Amino acid sequence: MESSFIQNYWSLLPPLLAIVLAVLTRRVLLSLGLGIILAALLLQHFNPVATLQLLISSAASLFWSDNTVNEWNVNILIFLLLLGCIISMLSRIGATLAFAEWAQVRIKNRRQAKMMTGLLVFIFFIDDYFHSLSVGTICRPVTDRFNISRAKLAYLLDSTAAPVCVLMPVSSWGAYIIALVGGILVSHGITGHSALGAFLMMGSMNYYAIFTLIMVLLVIRGGWDLGPMARHEEAALAGVLFDSAKGKPPGVEDNSEQIGRVIDLLLAIATLTLVTVAGLLFTGAQALSESGIEFSVLGALENTNVGRSLVVGGLAGLGVCAVGMVQQKVSAANWLQTLALGIKGMLPAIYILLLAWTIASLISQLETGQYLASLVQQSLPLFLLPAVLFLLAGMMAFATGTSWGTFGIMLPIAADMTMAIDVALLLPAMSAVMAGAVFGDHCSPISDTTILSSTGAACHHIDHVLTQLPYALSIALVSLVGYVALGYSASVMVGLIAATMAFILVLVFWHWQQRQQG
Repeated sequence: MESSFIQNYWSLLPPLLAIVLAVLTRRVLLSLGLGIILAALLLQHFNPVATLQLLISSAASLFWSDNTVNEWNVNILIFLLLLGCIISMLSRIGATLAFAEWAQVRIKNRRQAKMMTGLLVFIFFIDDYFHSLSVGTICRPVTDRFNISRAKLAYLLDSTAAPVCVLMPVSSWGAYIIALVGGILVSHGITGHSALGAFLMMGSMNYYAIFTLIMVLLVIRGGWDLGPMARHEEAALAGVLFDSAKGKPPGVEDNSEQIGRVIDLLLAIATLTLVTVAGLLFTGAQALSESGIEFSVLGALENTNVGRSLVVGGLAGLGVCAVGMVQQKVSAANWLQTLALGIKGMLPAIYILLLAWTIASLISQLETGQYLASLVQQSLPLFLLPAVLFLLAGMMAFATGTSWGTFGIMLPIAADMTMAIDVALLLPAMSAVMAGAVFGDHCSPISDTTILSSTGAACHHIDHVLTQLPYALSIALVSLVGYVALGYSASVMVGLIAATMAFILVLVFWHWQQRQQG
């Protein structure tokens, strides 16, 4: 049933309700649930019977849609459960504790622990889900040992995952964007750029991703605990790694009984990584073969099945952990307890993810994204177009919780607008959309990548959202200045210089703020 609220500001209410309530109450499940109910009521004109039917069908579609299994959702949920079991098994055989002891000898201070967390993105950049969960698993024992807050760990995971993935052509994000850009170039008859060449040029204008990574380097170096992050770091230095008023955050419990072997953890993670990457290439190659297209790495990543690859990698990693359990002669009762703890530890994240997917589906039916996109059609000075597209993409990703959905909607709109006005702004406009989508995704409590970064760090979800917000807003301001300069000058270098000057001023402001508080 088509709703009269489509293309209307009423379509903004469900995501805004969920986001505001989540921040104010810190009860994410309740907030998402109320947002879902409001969205369903709007879609069904407040008919209670039709609303209930829509809620039931939306819940069912998470697992079964178009007369078949919803493979993407089911595979992601299976991977989360497998990862929970892997973490629990590594803890049971003492491998996690052994790695923490090993790292304590070699990693001498907090800066080195943060550096390890930040640099691991260049090994796990193939996919943001994969990075947040895997790196969180590896680094959490080390950051805990050096009293680095879970909020800081979640920030390091989230602020390296998407910014690196969106700049890397050899990643699930890169392949997806290259495919979109390729279609846009073909549809507008542009032959001066290849899809890959355009993607690389757009990366040089993605000011949000670039300056977010520079900010991460400063945070690793130390002394840049902005806003509420300072409180979490002070508490961590006092030995409190999570908000004691709220209890221990979701995460797999430490059930180790002895110090095991570091090699068990390294083998499990290496197996998980290598098999997942092999799965990405294999499923992509299979899709290319079925289409009669010659194999290429980018082509394979563009057509790969990420969910299926993650599950296969998770099963392989679980198999390695099982060998370790057998070698230590773990009893049958302890096997069951270990697996149960792993599943239990991942359930809170799964509940949030299911509700986030549901509200995203209903928001899509309300066409919230299209309504936001229509706002940019208002008359505005040409040089402001990249800046306005950056803000609009940020709002859309924030409201819908999906950067990929924002790419899919906004990149074609940005291309259509610039082709009708000034073709020279095509790549800057699409770069602004890419940057804005990552910015909005970083700020949104209903974003799946935000949820999984919280999960990987075992950090309270809203703590992560609120502590990351000052960093994201600061870099968004820097990016906005860069896009105004880029639109005015049509020069990538001028835009970068303007953004750099704005970044320095932002750092000066935060340094002054810290001195005032200190």
